[in-house]
Amino acid sequence: MSMTITEKILAQHAGLDNVVPGQLITAKLDLVLANDITAPVAIKEFAKFGTKKVFDPTKVALVPDHFAPNKDISSAEQCKFVRDFAREQHIEHYFEVGRMGIEHCLLPEQGLTLPGDLIIGADSHTCTYGAVGAFATGVGSTDLAAGLATGEAWFRVPESMKFIFHGTKFQKWVGGKDLILYLIGKLGVDGARYRAMEFTGEGISALSMDNRFTICNMAIEAGAKNGIIAPDDKTFAYLEGRARHSYPLLYSDADAHYLEVQEFDVSEISLQVSFPHSPENAKSVQEASGIKIDQVVIGSCTNGRLEDLRMAAEILRGKKVHSEIRCLAFPGTQTIMRDAMREGIIDTLIEAGVAVSTPTCGPCLGGHMGILAKGERALSTTNRNFVGRMGSVESEVYLAGPAVAAASAIKGQIAHPEEVS
Repeated sequence: MSMTITEKILAQHAGLDNVVPGQLITAKLDLVLANDITAPVAIKEFAKFGTKKVFDPTKVALVPDHFAPNKDISSAEQCKFVRDFAREQHIEHYFEVGRMGIEHCLLPEQGLTLPGDLIIGADSHTCTYGAVGAFATGVGSTDLAAGLATGEAWFRVPESMKFIFHGTKFQKWVGGKDLILYLIGKLGVDGARYRAMEFTGEGISALSMDNRFTICNMAIEAGAKNGIIAPDDKTFAYLEGRARHSYPLLYSDADAHYLEVQEFDVSEISLQVSFPHSPENAKSVQEASGIKIDQVVIGSCTNGRLEDLRMAAEILRGKKVHSEIRCLAFPGTQTIMRDAMREGIIDTLIEAGVAVSTPTCGPCLGGHMGILAKGERALSTTNRNFVGRMGSVESEVYLAGPAVAAASAIKGQIAHPEEVS
């Protein structure tokens, strides 16, 4: 029976020869993860089961990254609760401040997310790991607690949608963020609800792993259960020296059934900006040009990787952040920060007037390190721009990639990179 890559991963982990969309299955998990916001709830639920030990301490990852470094006493208590549990359970993959990073940048970097894996995380952007060919999806803290105890989770097999990006002639500065914002603009925020979004075509093959992570990261913003890209030579090169163990290579059958297939020409996709208050409000950067902003954020689990920082630095080099705005940069991990330092990227950003932070999710969710006041407007490389997402409910967030963010920081208003070149 023909299957998609998503269906093959689910079938393999359920111990079945095949599965079909809509089928309910119980499947074994390769990795269970949570952060400082979601882990405390899951740990408390885990305790109610009466189970003394997690199913496998080598298959659990705990990353305090949302309010860490600790924002206040309350967040310090949350992080301590997670830390104590990690020590009690001998969790192998616990990443503390100074050794941590934003979870969806950190875990692939550590070789913990591999092709063919089945991963659940108590964070909606767990779908990021589809970039290496894994089935990865976000779950609630109660489902995560069950996963911690049993090493299993139940799923309804999602229908699959295929998105083919033809061509390799990208417009200058266009990357994964622009492709996914453009696509969400076409689909809407529920256009792929509880479906697998499979990304393929020459355009996807041409993208770096950093850009692929960006695309899969935002699959949830179209309502998808997961986003996935079949592994190829770039995947293997990325995993060389990282992968903690061997992995299966699974691919969609040529005659696999898809609920829907959509095709795009990458040469026709321009730099994108999503207007408030939804990622689906995507328009070309030209339509946003001139909108005054108060803050620019470059980073997050969506665009905090080395290529993102490199692109921003290329535009900011020799220039200054506009005197009337704040520009913040958040490398995704300590390793990314160190690599950026070695390349001179951090020095370029600081020279331009950018405030560079240790890795944290803080500003993305309006937690700390960049909260917006009433009436303020931000352009951010993060993934959500809902009402109140980054601070006051009377603030506004525009979403874009690192090139537009850097150019806008210089201009003090949303701008195309060519405007500052």
